[in-house]
Amino acid sequence: MKFNKSIIAASVTAFILAGCYNQPGLVEDDSYNRTKTGAVLGAITGAVIGYNTKGHHKNRRAALGALAGAALGGGAGYLLDKQANEVARALGTGVSTDPLAAVDPRRDIIVTKHPNYVKILFRDNMMFATGSSKLRPSARYKVQKLAQVLRQYPQTIVGVAGFTDNRGSYAYNQRLSEARARTVANLLAVNGYPRIKGCSYNKPLAPNDSPENRALNRRVEVYLYADPNNMSDPCRS
Repeated sequence: MKFNKSIIAASVTAFILAGCYNQPGLVEDDSYNRTKTGAVLGAITGAVIGYNTKGHHKNRRAALGALAGAALGGGAGYLLDKQANEVARALGTGVSTDPLAAVDPRRDIIVTKHPNYVKILFRDNMMFATGSSKLRPSARYKVQKLAQVLRQYPQTIVGVAGFTDNRGSYAYNQRLSEARARTVANLLAVNGYPRIKGCSYNKPLAPNDSPENRALNRRVEVYLYADPNNMSDPCRS
């Protein structure tokens, strides 16, 4: 029963700490869900570790562990939330909460929050000429704006992935998608070189059965992680 009380206290503490990070007026999405989730999980983990540590004053150690865990877990989530809003602002857009945004042809840049990362999707038609890996001037400007934000977060791990449609061979599209990812990564290498991946025509957003759908599939995606252990294969996940 005493331990259950410690867990409850830990969860309450986490929500209080998470609530401290809420700041109104941010781009579109000020829910800060990653902050709250990270704080809660960190608090519970800290409470468990503190309670199970040998010695006296288990409840006190559980409470202290909850505070430390909430601060660490919430802090990582807060950085992702904060970066998402700053990136969206720098790119002249908002943080999208629309699950269909990726298949909306009117959206050239889409910033979204995910449980373990922030994703920035750049449409190919505003990035590169057909068959080229050289950035258009307007696209270079946008990527450089993203790089300016990343300079403020040296702890962030960056991943870049390129995607094509299915015209041409898989090998040709593999080379092109990787070259495009590398072009973007070169501009984002402000705190270390990003991890790059060419995905060819894997993981399409829409069937490659029309010019409009193929245009949706040609894109570069940038991923921002707080923890390298959370990185996954962008061509599959």
